[in-house]
Amino acid sequence: MIELDFKKTGGLMPAIVQDNDTGEVLMLAYMNPEAWAATLETGKATYYSRSRNQLWIKGETSGHVQLVKEIRVDCDNDTVLLKVEQIGGAACHKGYKSCFYRKVENGELVVTHALVFDPKAVYK
Repeated sequence: MIELDFKKTGGLMPAIVQDNDTGEVLMLAYMNPEAWAATLETGKATYYSRSRNQLWIKGETSGHVQLVKEIRVDCDNDTVLLKVEQIGGAACHKGYKSCFYRKVENGELVVTHALVFDPKAVYK
Protein backbone atom coordinates (compact mmCIF):
# COMPACT_ATOMS: atom_id res chain seq x y z
CA MET A 1 0.00 0.00 0.00
CA ILE A 2 1.15 3.53 -0.71
CA GLU A 3 1.97 5.37 2.52
CA LEU A 4 0.99 9.02 2.33
CA ASP A 5 1.78 11.43 5.16
CA PHE A 6 -1.66 12.64 6.26
CA LYS A 7 -0.33 13.45 9.75
CA LYS A 8 1.97 16.19 8.47
CA THR A 9 -0.98 18.07 6.97
CA GLY A 10 -3.38 17.66 9.89
CA GLY A 11 -5.24 14.72 8.37
CA LEU A 12 -6.24 16.44 5.13
CA MET A 13 -3.96 16.33 2.11
CA PRO A 14 -4.12 18.81 -0.79
CA ALA A 15 -5.20 17.24 -4.07
CA ILE A 16 -4.43 19.27 -7.17
CA VAL A 17 -6.73 18.27 -10.02
CA GLN A 18 -5.63 18.64 -13.62
CA ASP A 19 -7.34 17.90 -16.94
CA ASN A 20 -5.61 14.80 -18.30
CA ASP A 21 -5.77 15.96 -21.92
CA THR A 22 -5.02 19.69 -21.69
CA GLY A 23 -3.03 19.97 -18.45
CA GLU A 24 -5.31 22.79 -17.24
CA VAL A 25 -5.58 22.99 -13.46
CA LEU A 26 -9.25 22.39 -12.65
CA MET A 27 -9.40 22.64 -8.89
CA LEU A 28 -7.80 22.08 -5.53
CA ALA A 29 -9.52 19.84 -3.03
CA TYR A 30 -8.57 17.85 0.06
CA MET A 31 -8.39 14.15 0.78
CA ASN A 32 -8.36 12.25 4.05
CA PRO A 33 -7.25 8.60 4.17
CA GLU A 34 -10.81 7.38 3.43
CA ALA A 35 -11.13 9.62 0.36
CA TRP A 36 -7.72 8.44 -0.85
CA ALA A 37 -8.74 4.78 -0.45
CA ALA A 38 -12.09 5.36 -2.20
CA THR A 39 -10.36 7.11 -5.11
CA LEU A 40 -7.94 4.21 -5.53
CA GLU A 41 -10.75 1.64 -5.26
CA THR A 42 -13.30 3.26 -7.58
CA GLY A 43 -11.24 5.30 -10.04
CA LYS A 44 -13.55 8.25 -9.35
CA ALA A 45 -12.11 11.30 -7.63
CA THR A 46 -13.31 11.33 -4.04
CA TYR A 47 -12.50 14.14 -1.64
CA TYR A 48 -13.20 15.21 1.91
CA SER A 49 -15.62 18.13 2.10
CA ARG A 50 -14.44 20.50 4.82
CA SER A 51 -17.74 22.39 4.80
CA ARG A 52 -19.91 19.25 5.11
CA ASN A 53 -17.41 17.16 7.11
CA GLN A 54 -17.94 14.11 4.92
CA LEU A 55 -16.62 12.25 1.92
CA TRP A 56 -17.57 13.82 -1.39
CA ILE A 57 -17.53 11.96 -4.70
CA LYS A 58 -16.93 14.68 -7.27
CA GLY A 59 -19.96 14.94 -9.54
CA GLU A 60 -22.28 12.86 -7.36
CA THR A 61 -24.90 15.64 -7.46
CA SER A 62 -24.08 17.43 -10.73
CA GLY A 63 -23.10 14.43 -12.84
CA HIS A 64 -19.75 16.08 -13.58
CA VAL A 65 -17.64 13.22 -12.25
CA GLN A 66 -13.89 13.01 -12.47
CA LEU A 67 -12.46 9.75 -13.79
CA VAL A 68 -8.90 9.40 -12.56
CA LYS A 69 -6.43 8.63 -15.33
CA GLU A 70 -3.18 9.13 -13.43
CA ILE A 71 -2.08 9.92 -9.89
CA ARG A 72 1.19 11.54 -8.93
CA VAL A 73 2.52 12.00 -5.40
CA ASP A 74 4.95 14.76 -4.45
CA CYS A 75 8.40 14.16 -2.98
CA ASP A 76 7.21 14.62 0.63
CA ASN A 77 4.23 12.26 0.28
CA ASP A 78 1.90 15.04 1.45
CA THR A 79 0.27 16.31 -1.77
CA VAL A 80 -1.29 14.44 -4.67
CA LEU A 81 -1.90 15.42 -8.27
CA LEU A 82 -4.87 13.79 -9.96
CA LYS A 83 -5.02 13.83 -13.74
CA VAL A 84 -8.66 13.33 -14.61
CA GLU A 85 -11.16 13.06 -17.39
CA GLN A 86 -13.70 15.69 -16.43
CA ILE A 87 -17.14 14.41 -17.44
CA GLY A 88 -19.58 17.14 -18.47
CA GLY A 89 -16.86 19.70 -19.07
CA ALA A 90 -17.06 21.49 -15.72
CA ALA A 91 -15.16 20.96 -12.48
CA CYS A 92 -16.31 24.11 -10.68
CA HIS A 93 -19.54 24.13 -8.66
CA LYS A 94 -20.11 27.66 -9.95
CA GLY A 95 -20.53 26.22 -13.48
CA TYR A 96 -17.10 26.84 -14.99
CA LYS A 97 -14.65 24.35 -16.49
CA SER A 98 -12.05 25.26 -13.88
CA CYS A 99 -12.35 26.69 -10.38
CA PHE A 100 -9.63 29.08 -11.54
CA TYR A 101 -11.93 30.92 -13.95
CA ARG A 102 -10.82 34.39 -12.83
CA LYS A 103 -7.55 36.25 -13.07
CA VAL A 104 -6.24 39.36 -11.38
CA GLU A 105 -6.05 42.23 -13.84
CA ASN A 106 -5.36 45.82 -12.77
CA GLY A 107 -6.28 44.98 -9.18
CA GLU A 108 -9.63 43.41 -10.15
CA LEU A 109 -10.86 39.85 -10.64
CA VAL A 110 -11.82 39.29 -14.27
CA VAL A 111 -13.78 36.21 -15.44
CA THR A 112 -11.85 34.46 -18.21
CA HIS A 113 -14.04 31.42 -18.90
CA ALA A 114 -17.58 30.92 -20.14
CA LEU A 115 -20.17 29.14 -18.01
CA VAL A 116 -20.54 25.46 -18.88
CA PHE A 117 -23.72 25.00 -16.84
CA ASP A 118 -26.12 27.00 -14.70
CA PRO A 119 -25.44 26.06 -11.06
CA LYS A 120 -28.95 27.13 -9.99
CA ALA A 121 -30.43 24.54 -12.34
CA VAL A 122 -28.05 21.79 -11.18
CA TYR A 123 -27.92 22.42 -7.42
CA LYS A 124 -31.55 22.92 -6.47
